[in-house]
Amino acid sequence: MDSRTSPVNTQNGTGPVGPPRRYASGRQFELRRRDALAVVTELAAGLRLFSRGGVALTETYGDEDIPPGATGITLAPWANRVEDGVWYLNGKKQQLDVTEVAHNNASHGLLRNAPYSLVDESEFSVTLEAPIFPQHGYPFMVRHRVRYSLTENLGLMAEQTLTNDSKEQAPFVLGSHPYLQLGDTPTEDLELTVKAATRLVADRRLIPRSSEPVAGATDLNHGKRVSGLGLDVAFTDLAFDGGVARHTLLAPDGRSVSLWQDDTCQYVHVFVTDTFPGKQKAVAIEPMTGPANAFNSGDGLRWLAPGESFTMMWGIDASLDRS
Repeated sequence: MDSRTSPVNTQNGTGPVGPPRRYASGRQFELRRRDALAVVTELAAGLRLFSRGGVALTETYGDEDIPPGATGITLAPWANRVEDGVWYLNGKKQQLDVTEVAHNNASHGLLRNAPYSLVDESEFSVTLEAPIFPQHGYPFMVRHRVRYSLTENLGLMAEQTLTNDSKEQAPFVLGSHPYLQLGDTPTEDLELTVKAATRLVADRRLIPRSSEPVAGATDLNHGKRVSGLGLDVAFTDLAFDGGVARHTLLAPDGRSVSLWQDDTCQYVHVFVTDTFPGKQKAVAIEPMTGPANAFNSGDGLRWLAPGESFTMMWGIDASLDRS
């Protein structure tokens, strides 16, 4: 099925007999390259599925569902949270909408519930874009463009570009929110490795207040079994090799799936949860150019000059040979 358009039900090849198929996450864009498949959504330019040879490498969700736990969505013009939805621009208070009511934060940017328009598509890639118009709490006009592609080595690559169409410089943090898995291997049986020297220490509202060297449960440099983890923490001082940092889930049979991020992304947020629908454990590995509350702390915060663009890159690949 080519889900780039809503399919029409047919009976005996005689023509339409029912309404077009509808998806709660909007139009679906399928990319195929040999045994690799990616499904990208109109909603939030999200990654709904990435698989190789029928082995699901990301968590997914149903046709009538919106992304549970922000599964696969892209994040702009900030990632994670802004405390109380408040920040200051040239000394003037800015109040964003509070979207995480439990913790009274503005969460996951301004495009979580927005449709993206198609810019370009081919057999192996799709490019989507959405504008952010000036509004209370963010008085800037910017555009977020997301390009997904399947590479020659059957990995998935994502490029996220923010462009400032305002007359003033605009602050931003970019990120994404994929959850990784490894087919039918229970995620709790996988080993998680994140090579990082520092973790951010957050309060009960998940706002970073300090940082410290990784230790104990937060030291994932040599891998820890997911079943023993419960994390919602950001890491920095990542181990980049050739401009890329890599975070890996390893199965007992030797197969693995990894998320990589380029060195524009100096932070990664790791969320290990037991609340993902139908799963005992799920693992989100979120590449970010800055951490939670960057609009206030300034950590990782970047500013775009009028007309300027910025691009971050990340991707997912896998080794599916059993040892």
